[in-house]
Amino acid sequence: MIIDDVPASAGPDTSDRARERKQRLRRRLERLIGVAATEGNELVVLRNGDEIFPAMLGAIRGAEHTIDMMTFVYWRGQIAHDFASALAERARAGVRVRLLLDGFGAKEIEGRLLELMTQAGVQVAWFRKPVWLSPFKQNHRCHRKALVIDEDTAFTGGVGIAQEWCGDAGGPGEWRDTHVQVRGPAVDGVAAAFAQNWAECHEDLFDERDRFTEHPQAGSSVVQVVRGSASIGWQDMQTLIRVMLTSAEERFRLATAYFAPDTYFVDLLCATARRGVRVEILLPGPHTDQRACQLAGQQHYTRLLEAGVRILQYQPTMMHAKIITVDSVAALIGSTNFNRRSMDHDEEVMLAVLDEEFTAELDRDYDADLRQSVDIDLGRWRRRAALQRAKEALVTPIRRFL
Repeated sequence: MIIDDVPASAGPDTSDRARERKQRLRRRLERLIGVAATEGNELVVLRNGDEIFPAMLGAIRGAEHTIDMMTFVYWRGQIAHDFASALAERARAGVRVRLLLDGFGAKEIEGRLLELMTQAGVQVAWFRKPVWLSPFKQNHRCHRKALVIDEDTAFTGGVGIAQEWCGDAGGPGEWRDTHVQVRGPAVDGVAAAFAQNWAECHEDLFDERDRFTEHPQAGSSVVQVVRGSASIGWQDMQTLIRVMLTSAEERFRLATAYFAPDTYFVDLLCATARRGVRVEILLPGPHTDQRACQLAGQQHYTRLLEAGVRILQYQPTMMHAKIITVDSVAALIGSTNFNRRSMDHDEEVMLAVLDEEFTAELDRDYDADLRQSVDIDLGRWRRRAALQRAKEALVTPIRRFL
């Protein structure tokens, strides 16, 4: 049944305890990841395509010096034309425009849009086109989403450039997602995520149009920008999520499009719930574009539910947001899903935000999403059909790639 009695999240906690929690989390993240957090950032939460796309396109159309954009998904639809036209217009106006597309995720882009942009002067580069790569490298993709305008304003989150993200999550054809607009010193972190991948694909890392300006104190949010790398070994993204789970004292909330963690993170979720933290996981329900990944995650439902983790499935459309909130004081938002692919294989970027107001806004959105979600009941899940169990077992050999 749809959940209709979700208690509203409390307002932002501005107590001394909240300040202590934020400072403790900040020092843990800075020391264990080795990336300094910055103060004085302004963050604007953008919910669904109706808010996300106008903000991004407005920023592009107002650019005066430089536009750097990277995306995993660039598919089809009117919105794909709108972005191509806006980027091309700015390039013709003399703005330096760079567009980095993942060689796998953006392969559906229309050829005429590429031609429109390149003829206008947009520098288009491809991250690891499969035809050029060994099978090993093909498995490591650039899943980051970033847009940086005039070195002053940045956008990141979960949205791709495709018709699926248009609208306000009003039905199966309008995906649910969240993006964030950033101003302040944290823009440099998002810009660095772009530069890191651009350097692999293009010989010019910067030119005379890059001004390397100082950032004003645009707001009051403390933000650490964390990059996940498509390489072998323990990654910063894994450390980031591990710190958030082990630091949670009251509540850990996760919304993710793709839930297929390894045993370590399943154990950590269970341990977090067993020590009294309220753990909530919001996942896609009947609408998903990756059924195999959903089945891989469902193999863990029994263990998680037995440990006290609450699992909910979003009903109206595809849940594509990638959000974590902790104890009403901290939040993660960006491109990373709670799966092996994001944490082990792909290039990702996340903002770790220490700000009660920002976290409260994400929690209010989470509450609204819960009211359109269905709880997974442990008793009913244990009695699920043999066919469902068989499907879960069938994806076991490929879980590490999902």
